[in-house]
Amino acid sequence: MTRKNSKFRQRKTLRPIFLSNRNFEWHYNVSCVISAFAEIQKSFPEARLIIAGFGSEEAKLKNLAEKLGLENIDFVGKVPNEEMPKLYDEADIYLNSSVVDNMPLSLIEAFACGIPVVSSNAGGISYIIENGETGLLVEKNDCRGLANEAVKILKNEDLAQKLIVQAHTSVERYSTENVTKSWRKLFLEMAQ
Repeated sequence: MTRKNSKFRQRKTLRPIFLSNRNFEWHYNVSCVISAFAEIQKSFPEARLIIAGFGSEEAKLKNLAEKLGLENIDFVGKVPNEEMPKLYDEADIYLNSSVVDNMPLSLIEAFACGIPVVSSNAGGISYIIENGETGLLVEKNDCRGLANEAVKILKNEDLAQKLIVQAHTSVERYSTENVTKSWRKLFLEMAQ
């Protein structure tokens, strides 16, 4: 997915449609997203979760969803990059529960598409998300906290709009031009 094909959609009233597109490996902790979704469905029974990805924990994650008796959960498998904008457009809130992560591009993609993000505070994520300004952060493995923050966004339209606008504005710092400029400046400083 590139900035050119990302599709910003101004979301006025959020629907309880969630997206997670992390591979099914232990460090992405997708099981926490599923557990959080079970909590969200207590407040919003009509809520839907779209999970894109693949990996070694796929059977375990599908079993967890079944064990929790979850409705409206779609495992869509591996999605080609060129089809990701459609998935982002379909959802209204992005959920991430990584326990180890450096700088997940999926968060920046969500920002670019106008989707508020609720994420664990793992690795370099706090360098992308300013808590309460461009997204909401919870501690690692806090599935209930992830659910609570997602519900907070759904119930507080002003907060949702603030996060959407400020996150979308922050995407510019990740443009090719700005990243190239930063690297160039760093290399020039190191050369002196």
